[in-house]
Amino acid sequence: MAITKPLQKRIELLKAQYDSLRHGKESLLRMIDEAEIPEGVYNSNAIENSTLTLKETEKILLEMEVSRDVSVREVFEAKNLARVIDYIRSSLLRTELTEEMILLLHRMLIGGIDDSIAGRFRSSGEYVRVGTHIAPAPGQVEGMMRELLIQESSDLSSYFLDKIAAFHLVFETIHPFCDGNGRIGRILIHCQLLRLGFPMIIIRNKEKQEYYRAFREYRHAKRTNIMERIIALALLESLHKRIAYLKWKTIVTLSDYARARTKSAPALFNAAKRQTIPAFREKGVWKIGEGKDGSLV
Repeated sequence: MAITKPLQKRIELLKAQYDSLRHGKESLLRMIDEAEIPEGVYNSNAIENSTLTLKETEKILLEMEVSRDVSVREVFEAKNLARVIDYIRSSLLRTELTEEMILLLHRMLIGGIDDSIAGRFRSSGEYVRVGTHIAPAPGQVEGMMRELLIQESSDLSSYFLDKIAAFHLVFETIHPFCDGNGRIGRILIHCQLLRLGFPMIIIRNKEKQEYYRAFREYRHAKRTNIMERIIALALLESLHKRIAYLKWKTIVTLSDYARARTKSAPALFNAAKRQTIPAFREKGVWKIGEGKDGSLV
């Protein structure tokens, strides 16, 4: 288990701080969420090998012209995923995951791209492969999804991040849809976190090799620790970002902070990646909130 007791305590303290600061600042949090949507869309689609850059994704979501020819499919993928993220954020989904909810989100994601498979699980003859992994036969999908959802709702003893990581690994192993499994799986992580009062997270394309390794580890040895760590670090980063803004801190790049304080930039960037300092990324750039005295508290 990657989620150690000290890490659980850190998350608990940050969550308490986040909850105490957020009251009366819902509009600020909404702005942060909205500003983050293009970055979330870009990263999730890039993991699935979309060729769109972050800047192109931003332009598409703003209905601006992109300087090169991009496929109609990639445009739809960006717009649909943004719509799904905005829907789960603004509709305040706080209920347990259900089959109907998952199918609705899939219909929103794939609608207009391939309506013949949107909003339904794989059926007879629809087999899928991810790398060397051949997903379970179509006839097994509904039963396996039902079992996964029952397990998710009935497990009241596991730590919440352990549950979310395990759910994601099993969901992607089942690969219940003909297309869109990765993006829907990451959307479901958002749903699970929002239900518990946490902010959404971004699993980044830059770290996709580690993300892929988490699936290999699970499929070969049934271990979940890599995925637990990926989600925990992403959650710490998301909390650090929102707390920095909620505290009205001055947001500076980590490079500028290191230069101004004559600190070792490589050491700070390593600490940021480990989330042992309250750093976070915006458009791929590491930043940090500092007080008037230069403190990070």
